[in-house]
Amino acid sequence: MAEKFVGTWKMVKSENFDDYLKELGVSFAIRQVASRAKPSVTVSMDADGTITLNTGRKDIKFKLNEEFNETTGDARQTKNVVTLDNGRMVQRQTWDGKETTIERKLVSDNEFVTTFKIGDVVAVRTFEKQA
Repeated sequence: MAEKFVGTWKMVKSENFDDYLKELGVSFAIRQVASRAKPSVTVSMDADGTITLNTGRKDIKFKLNEEFNETTGDARQTKNVVTLDNGRMVQRQTWDGKETTIERKLVSDNEFVTTFKIGDVVAVRTFEKQA
């Protein structure tokens, strides 16, 4: 199922992302840059099941259901697990007693939506397939 996410995706819409980053504790300067960016994400999968999310700035590599460490763009040291749940890739990210979830859901073969949640704050970014 994760192979359906494989491809290059361009962000076309972003809602409430600045509030999400603020809730994470991201500085004003980084929030301004991140909120204005229109990133592309390339998703690939190796024969051994390793999934790579390339955001242009860095790669995130993982296998489903296996914990991995990530240093986020705002320098948080996080522990992560990505699972598949009803066709959605759900990433649970924890650090310093806090938690956020990042859910990637295919809406169609050409569109996926990423929903970011921390506490009561929810942000949504929509991506269209480029290749």
